[in-house]
Amino acid sequence: MNSENKGKVIVVGGGIAGLSAGIHALKAGFEAEIYEKNPIAGGECMGWNRKGYHIDNCIHWLTGTAEHTKLWEVWKTIGAIDENTKYADTDKFYSSRVGGQELTLWKDINKSQEEFLAASPEDEEEIRKFFTHVEYAKSCVIPSDKPMDMMGVKDYIVMGKDMANMPKVMKEYGKINCAQLGARFKHPVIRKLMCDYLPADYTAYSLLVSYATMASGNGNIPLEGSLAMTLRIVKRFKEMGGVLHTNTPVKRIVIEGKKAKGIELMDGSLVEGDEVISAVDTDLLFGKFIDRKYMPKALSKAYEQRKAYPVTSGFQVAYAIDADFSVDDTLFFDMEPVKVGNKEYKRMFIKNYAYDKSFAPEGKAVLQADINQTDDDYEFWSSLTKEEYKAKKAEIADEMTKRIVTEFPELEGKIELLDCWTPLTYNRYCNAYHGSYMGFVTTVGNKQMSFKGVIKGVDNLFVAGQWVMSPGGLPIALVSGKFAVQRILKRMKRDVNI
Repeated sequence: MNSENKGKVIVVGGGIAGLSAGIHALKAGFEAEIYEKNPIAGGECMGWNRKGYHIDNCIHWLTGTAEHTKLWEVWKTIGAIDENTKYADTDKFYSSRVGGQELTLWKDINKSQEEFLAASPEDEEEIRKFFTHVEYAKSCVIPSDKPMDMMGVKDYIVMGKDMANMPKVMKEYGKINCAQLGARFKHPVIRKLMCDYLPADYTAYSLLVSYATMASGNGNIPLEGSLAMTLRIVKRFKEMGGVLHTNTPVKRIVIEGKKAKGIELMDGSLVEGDEVISAVDTDLLFGKFIDRKYMPKALSKAYEQRKAYPVTSGFQVAYAIDADFSVDDTLFFDMEPVKVGNKEYKRMFIKNYAYDKSFAPEGKAVLQADINQTDDDYEFWSSLTKEEYKAKKAEIADEMTKRIVTEFPELEGKIELLDCWTPLTYNRYCNAYHGSYMGFVTTVGNKQMSFKGVIKGVDNLFVAGQWVMSPGGLPIALVSGKFAVQRILKRMKRDVNI
């Protein structure tokens, strides 16, 4: 760490982006203070306890777990993972079931291909094409050294070599969505499987990249879950000398002329700093913390065009079950319709967390179920009164429980409700726009949403978080925190390598 102090960085928001920004600011020689409204940092990278069980909210897989890759190095820098991190012993991405028949995307791509070919010889050409391009998609990387606009010719050459096969993926799957990908197949299970994990209108290449990340060994699941990882990061931040203020909501960022003077807290006190990094939801930043006139055009366009840039969330339920339940990971299946507002849902997925013994008492496990939710669903949930909301949550959770037991009769009398939550939960706890736990969905024909994380007209205010670049999620939050500090260093004409 650079011991020479260069000033004070104030970070608004203590999620993964904020923590990353704080740690990288300290590493660059700044003082760093993080202001977080909740009792604990972590944002959506969170978990909680119910009835002696632990419910994990976030990590289905963590991009960047392949040792000594550039993204892994950044995760290691902030204390999230290292060479000694233990991962879940899982061998699949997910399975899909239709009419009693089931197919799986295994981590072993060859095993998956053989299973698909055996089930549907008539789809051989499309099956082989799909898995060949999943192999190509293993070359996809998230820039982690520095923002792309700071890269030089050599940086682009290296990145081009690393991602040599991605143009093939984009050529074949870059102009269709998951629904159109599914329609290429004749087999009913394959058709649904292609639309299960990501929303149907999501670009198809995103599915291939997600699957390739796990299949390559670069998308493992750290044991002990999301909260434990967050706490490791918080520990690193504090050990480096950072100051974390929890239960300290911010009222606004104070701008005078072309400079952010600091922040005003809800109690009216002013905290001054030399640099300010906003690591909160951008819908909160632009319009509440600062005037919406500062919002970059690309971001404004995404908020305005709800059909072109939708968001995704979920209605989720957690249960206690016996650890020997036959489903050993993530499974999608058909069900009798469940109505949320004016929409009916006919498919859900369950995920068995039996792979992590720390989540449940001996002989037990946590099972979570999810129904995909969208912007429209958020509007429905937010329209309810407190009493209506509570009743509707209980009603849908009960309906989902019945459908799980119908599909898996062995759970009759052996499944106990622990908790349930909605898109409104994410909005209330994390100020997440429409309850989204990712960034804007990239749909076919629309440019991927991204902006530099700088505020035109304010010299020392920077933006970090998953909303700076689609598809969002933990790796984007991680690198955006680092990039925000690098932008400060560039403005100061200092070395941006931290």
